[in-house]
Amino acid sequence: MCGIVCYVGKQKAKPILLEGLKRLEYRGYDSAGLAVQNGPHIDCFKAVGKIIELEKKINDLEIEGASGIAHTRWATHGEPSEINAHPQTDQEENVFVIHNGIIENFYILKRKLEKSGATFSSETDTEVLAHLIARNFDGSLQEAVRKTMTQVEGTFGLAVIHREAPGEVVVARRGSPLIIGVGKDGNFAASDVAAMVRYTNEVIHLNDNELALITEDQVSISTAQAKAVTRAIEKVEWQPEDAELNGFPHFMLKEIYEQPETARNAMRGRLELSEGVSKLGGIMPVWDQLKECRHMVFVACGTSYHAGCVGRYIFERLTEIDVEVEIASEFRYRKLNFPPNTFIVAISQSGETADTLAAIREARRKGARLLGIVNVVGSSISRETEAGIYNHAGPEIGVASTKIFVSQLVILTLLAVLLGRHQKLSLTEGVEAIKALSNLPDLLRRVLSQDNHIQAIAEKYYCCNNWLFLGRKYEYPIALEAALKLKEISYIHAEGYPAGEMKHGPIALINPDMPTVAIVPQDSMYEKMMSNIQEVKSRRGPIIAIATEGDRKIRELADEVIEVPPTLEYLYPALTVVPCQLLAYYCARFLNRDIDKPRNLAKSVTVE
Repeated sequence: MCGIVCYVGKQKAKPILLEGLKRLEYRGYDSAGLAVQNGPHIDCFKAVGKIIELEKKINDLEIEGASGIAHTRWATHGEPSEINAHPQTDQEENVFVIHNGIIENFYILKRKLEKSGATFSSETDTEVLAHLIARNFDGSLQEAVRKTMTQVEGTFGLAVIHREAPGEVVVARRGSPLIIGVGKDGNFAASDVAAMVRYTNEVIHLNDNELALITEDQVSISTAQAKAVTRAIEKVEWQPEDAELNGFPHFMLKEIYEQPETARNAMRGRLELSEGVSKLGGIMPVWDQLKECRHMVFVACGTSYHAGCVGRYIFERLTEIDVEVEIASEFRYRKLNFPPNTFIVAISQSGETADTLAAIREARRKGARLLGIVNVVGSSISRETEAGIYNHAGPEIGVASTKIFVSQLVILTLLAVLLGRHQKLSLTEGVEAIKALSNLPDLLRRVLSQDNHIQAIAEKYYCCNNWLFLGRKYEYPIALEAALKLKEISYIHAEGYPAGEMKHGPIALINPDMPTVAIVPQDSMYEKMMSNIQEVKSRRGPIIAIATEGDRKIRELADEVIEVPPTLEYLYPALTVVPCQLLAYYCARFLNRDIDKPRNLAKSVTVE
């Protein structure tokens, strides 16, 4: 939720902060603001809406100062307004704070401050931080923030400037990502490297309960207990142009088209065809225990949860491991009983998902082993798990995840093949799996070649207010994911259902105005799915079928057919999801939705 960017250096801060905000807008777009410091003088500007509104407000203003903080907001406390936008200040306007997260003891602290004379002007929990830091300030901004950290409960990534500490930005984190950028002409901090990768590819990740004093030529990290921290600088592995549109109208479409390369990157250097096995160096620290594992739990949220649901079927097919899939936000509230040598696998694009982090922390308390599948190097989940696998997919800017989902499916298959070869998979089966995986990028390109056909189908049905997506076995989670995509970016109501459950309720909804997308490749569920499609057809429901190339039988039943190339049954989901992504994209486009920044949503959910 929310995006933070800070700069202290030799250049004017205003354009650097604005550019950083634009690259972070996917994290929140209810309102935005910045504060630029020039000696004891601080200019602060806010605007409701997207970054362009803030830019219009200050574009023609000469704002001096080479240090500052900026924020794009996704509202939690208080509706979107200029008063509630960040930065927030104390009543004397000495302290300026931007904050991502939730202060859980906000009301208690606010009441205490009001009793002691503080006056509040916003509805935000962040304003409490500004008042506390102002009261704790005694010449050292770093110490004022450190003391404030001991007084607040909850999660935060925050950045602070003070009139009496020019040229300093203090940042702190607890449960919300903050990354420091080390540059030649100054230093940075942000909630995502995208905000600063144009200026530096050298970063330092803050851990929970750490803070940092950032100046033009120095970064000093310490713990909340004032213990100095030394941490190596890491190199960012992607380039600024990776976060550009490169001729596409939206990041979502660009990222859908990147999926062949995304799949290839997930497999790069990880396939051993002659042995029919995969190589995953990131799990070697726990390999001796992992190869004996017979029980796993995948924990994730949203799209990553759907990837885990597909992964369960893949593991059942290729390994002897029993797999559960849990929604992370529910997982830690259950009574957890793990068999010995249980591995919890946290699946997250950002590696910062609050509920998934909470789930693995609870699992650790119960004695489980922890693995992570994440895209962001150095993210919280990658550091809090014992071992894991990176997607290496590059940045995903569109709020609705697409390419990371396909990457997650590939990585889960690689992990299943590796474990399966040590359990029950023969060499022949292993070689078959590796060959099929290596062919996947080319098959994805064949699906993408039907873009115009899929666009025409979307144009025919985008005015329908309700859609049903049906699938069985491997394709049931794809039905869930397809419905989620349509809801996220087009705001059309959609349901994903296991096709066998249709007669237990959803069939009552079938009518000529409700399209049903049937995901029906020629797999072990084909005949069952065909029966379900007959049931829809007999009630005059329009049928859009996603089927295997050359399937003549489906053309006799369906109103529209989108073809995918033949592959192994457990790899079909990586292909069948692509038409669903494109259907959602084009429906949203015909409805003139804000596709990359859908209402009420943010890319990285870092609060419960």
